[in-house]
Amino acid sequence: MRTQESSTLHPATVDDFDRVIGSSEKPVLVDFWAPWCGPCKMMGPVLDEFADEHRERVVVAKVDVDEVPALAQRFGIRSIPTIVFFDRGEEVAHLSGVASKPALEQQLNKVV
Repeated sequence: MRTQESSTLHPATVDDFDRVIGSSEKPVLVDFWAPWCGPCKMMGPVLDEFADEHRERVVVAKVDVDEVPALAQRFGIRSIPTIVFFDRGEEVAHLSGVASKPALEQQLNKVV
């Protein structure tokens, strides 16, 4: 599901997530977050801006760990926010905590 205000995807189920990760020709950045998480709220605008600026190079997805806890468990998410980069369906990078846009761009450049 794509929000109207940004180019960020919000997979609502494990099947949605697997479809997005598995079918993307671009790398996928996944933000594991929760609405009650203060640092996650700080990351929101950064990720929206990053997604809009890099839409030609990367797909950005957000997974609410409270709505889809199976995904948090599957990827060993122990703290939020956690950013995971996938390339061709495989996890290639894992960042925990608040990340700056330059840090995200640096990681994307390593993946692409």
